[in-house]
Amino acid sequence: MRRLIIAAALSVGLLTSPALAQPVPIRVGITNNAADVGLFVADKRGYFAAEGIKAEFVSFAAAARMITALGSNDLEVGGGGVAAGLFNAVARGIGLKIVADKSTSVPGFGSGALMVRKDHQETGRFKTLSDFKGFKIALPAPGTATSTSLDMAFAKAGISLRDMEPVFLSFPQMVTALENKAVDGGFLTEPMVSMAVSRGLAVKLLSDDEIFPNHQIAVTLYSEKFIRENREKAVGFMRALLRGNRDYHSVIINGRLSGPGSEDMIAILNEYSAIKDPSVYRGIQVHSADPDGRLRPESLQTDLDYFRARGLIQGNVELKDAMDISIAAEALKTLGPYQRKP
Repeated sequence: MRRLIIAAALSVGLLTSPALAQPVPIRVGITNNAADVGLFVADKRGYFAAEGIKAEFVSFAAAARMITALGSNDLEVGGGGVAAGLFNAVARGIGLKIVADKSTSVPGFGSGALMVRKDHQETGRFKTLSDFKGFKIALPAPGTATSTSLDMAFAKAGISLRDMEPVFLSFPQMVTALENKAVDGGFLTEPMVSMAVSRGLAVKLLSDDEIFPNHQIAVTLYSEKFIRENREKAVGFMRALLRGNRDYHSVIINGRLSGPGSEDMIAILNEYSAIKDPSVYRGIQVHSADPDGRLRPESLQTDLDYFRARGLIQGNVELKDAMDISIAAEALKTLGPYQRKP
């Protein structure tokens, strides 16, 4: 009997040991594009699994739609562009926090650009930025960080977005609109920038890293419930994500996926993202996803001030109310600061 009791105890111990514990499912909102690369790498290379996490990717047509899902606890993790809607959600008490970088226009990593139709340049209809006055300009949505960048650029020409007619389209739709001459220009991101240039539809005028260096374009978001009720996995998820971002950065040379190991990185993007053409990833200017997850508070404050000045912020919200940098800081205690290998 004693031997049976001991055997049973050992069996229970084995079944509940960390090595055999079932991974914790974490629901992650994605938009299936290159900005999700850190998540894709962390999943493919087992970094989430090493933290006892099973990432369950949930696709969204637009990142803005993740905000409600995060607030209702239908997602633990999400991410997307900095926008007035994000700050308004915080002002309304929706439980989410900006926890890390997702995409920043570090000099040399200008994946977004202001473009004008090529035929306008060829005919002389467009010569300088001031010629955008009266143009139909394609934008991803009202109240986004794109508007901050563009008004910075146009201010030097004595005009603003208020002098133009905005047309809100998804980035792929912008290429079609340029082809059909439904818009005169717009702000596109890769790979649509390269696509519009290669097809002779538009010319690239200024990239975001030239207009607004170190602009915080997109951020990683956590639900507050995830942080509060499962902090261990919240930190573990961040460790895995940063490992994915570090692998991504390690194969970038001069803003392109061209270093040793880049073909494997392109294969991961080809497998997980909506674009299934490896040649696209070989040719585009890529974004920067900070290997340490660092946010750019000055940039975020600039965007918040811009949105507020244009009456887009509803209620009282300060930047500190929207951020929680402690998760990435805790993850770095284990990982240490990023050091690119020679």
